[in-house]
Amino acid sequence: MAETKIGRMVLGSCQTNCYFIYRDDEKRAIVVDPADQGAKIYDALQRNGITVEAILLTHGHFDHIWGTKELREMAGVKLYALDAEKELCEDSHNNVSDMAGRPYTVTPDEFLRDGQELTLAGIHFQVIATPGHTIGSCCYYFPQAGFLVSGDTLFAESVGRTDFPTGSMSSIVRSIKEKLYTLPGETEVYPGHGDSTTIEHEMRYNPFTV
Repeated sequence: MAETKIGRMVLGSCQTNCYFIYRDDEKRAIVVDPADQGAKIYDALQRNGITVEAILLTHGHFDHIWGTKELREMAGVKLYALDAEKELCEDSHNNVSDMAGRPYTVTPDEFLRDGQELTLAGIHFQVIATPGHTIGSCCYYFPQAGFLVSGDTLFAESVGRTDFPTGSMSSIVRSIKEKLYTLPGETEVYPGHGDSTTIEHEMRYNPFTV
């Protein structure tokens, strides 16, 4: 069976992790959170023979969505986000792009549901709703590959901030404990900022959830 691989580009003033997930036999990629440089992402993948097949958002904050329209147009693909995040994606105040000095809104092409399973670019994954950082934050779990893209929900020994619109500390802790800590301990976690970790490590050492 072909191996599912994950690559990372760190982009923008917030050092946002943009991930591209692909099978090594097909070179068709899912891009998660295209930060603020859609053309750079597209060109880098093209140079390496990788075709963008879909774009996923973990949530709608400015530093994760600024590159969406450009990448979507260049690649000619659909943009996906959790259904509960629609209003935030379409509101430049709530997605904090106003505060960041570059107001921006985007409307995803398709909205996903908690627990929904999809196959894009030949890769199977599950949508896990994890409200807390924003009301419509979600994570993407790739069971065959053994990894989770956690957005700004779960970081290495930390969690996402909850002081922006629709954020809730009680919700994010509950999401992590009830939705993410039920995954296998060896699951690799790839967050929206910073280095990767594992579910087992966070269960033991994350001070926000122990």
